[in-house]
Amino acid sequence: MEQQVVLVTGGSRGIGAATARLAAARGWAVAVNYTANSRAADDVVRGIRADGGQAIAVHADVADEAQVLAMFEMVDAQLGRLTGLVNNAGVVDVTARVEEMSVQRLRRMFDINVIGSMVCAREAVRRMSTRRGGGGGSIVNLSSAAARLGAPGQYVDYAAAKGAIDAFTIGLAKEVGADGIRVNAVRPGLIETDIHASGGLPDRVRQLAHQVPMQRGGSAEEVAQAIVWLLSPEASYTTMSVLDVSGGR
Repeated sequence: MEQQVVLVTGGSRGIGAATARLAAARGWAVAVNYTANSRAADDVVRGIRADGGQAIAVHADVADEAQVLAMFEMVDAQLGRLTGLVNNAGVVDVTARVEEMSVQRLRRMFDINVIGSMVCAREAVRRMSTRRGGGGGSIVNLSSAAARLGAPGQYVDYAAAKGAIDAFTIGLAKEVGADGIRVNAVRPGLIETDIHASGGLPDRVRQLAHQVPMQRGGSAEEVAQAIVWLLSPEASYTTMSVLDVSGGR
């Protein structure tokens, strides 16, 4: 069989790193994207290689189109034809009400979480589409339970960006379904990763766990299981799905 190649954006930490490791364990060659923390990305790559897998680290800020184009060209050159994309790169910001949010904050939120994902998906489609000579593939977008809950008083802008990802997933899935490409999304709930600390709420999962029917936060590895399943041939008739991994919240 042809080598399966997946690019995981934001793959140096949290859900992205867990996804990269699991995909590699399932036989995928993995491109681990990072923006700033090269050491963390290199650690993920070294771990994959130590276990006999194939992986490279690729630098790019997904909010910068030129960097995204260079990243995809590097994956083409070093790993071969892309067959999977995990649009995981994303940011939150400090807790704020909408009337306190600056345009700069809003632009950063949408540039990275929405436009970056759309540009990466565009480049993946150009490589995967059977209409363009590709062999098909799978795209998994990272949404959030915040898209359903709205995140009032914390980060409505993040919730709105993830709502856009849900709509994008549905539209793109319909657009490229006949071109051999499946497009799905995963909506994590309260997950134990350091993204909460970057938003100024390092204890957020513990503080809100009582709101989850399962009475706990989830792990990055639990989300990765859903992502890698959607990437895989086991999900061959699944597209346009938005899968909640949220403990019932």
